[in-house]
Amino acid sequence: MSTKTAPSPGMKRTRTPFTAKLRPELKPEVVQDTKGRGKLLLPTPMLVAEEICAVPAGSLTTAAAIRASLARKHGADLTCPLMTGIFFNLIAGAAEEQLADDKPPVAPYWRVVRDDGTLSPKTPDGPERHAEHLRAEGLTVQPRGSKLQVTDFQQRLVQPT
Repeated sequence: MSTKTAPSPGMKRTRTPFTAKLRPELKPEVVQDTKGRGKLLLPTPMLVAEEICAVPAGSLTTAAAIRASLARKHGADLTCPLMTGIFFNLIAGAAEEQLADDKPPVAPYWRVVRDDGTLSPKTPDGPERHAEHLRAEGLTVQPRGSKLQVTDFQQRLVQPT
C-alpha cells in the first residue's frame, strides 16, 4: 500500500483507497437536466480519466473542455460539473497512489488546469505536487498571489479528442 502524504486543506482523506473509488463498472447516463438546460451527461470516473489520457504530455486542458468533449461524444448538451470535479479529484488521488506504488497512473491529472491556468487547491496532494508533475513535462509553474499558475498556459491548451 502507498504511503499517504498530508492532505491539502480542500480534500479530506478517507480509509478507502482512491483507486477503489474509480468504480470501472459504472456506466454513464444521459438524463434531462432539472434546470431545463437540455440533456445532461452523468459521467463516470473512468470516462473522465479517458478524456484526461487524451491530452498529450506538455499540453494542458481544462475541466470545462473535458465536460464539453464528453457531452458532445454522448449526445448531451452538457456534462455535470459537480460529478466531473469530484471525479477529477478521485483520479488525482488514485494516480498519486499508483505512482507511490511504482505503477502507471490511471490518468495524468496534472494536465488539467483551471480556466485561468491556476492549479486546483483541492487535489489530494495539493497544488505543489500538481506543479511538480507539470515541471517534469517542461512547463513553467509560478506563484500568482496565493495560487500556482502555469506560465503561458493558453498556448498549451488542447481540446480532448
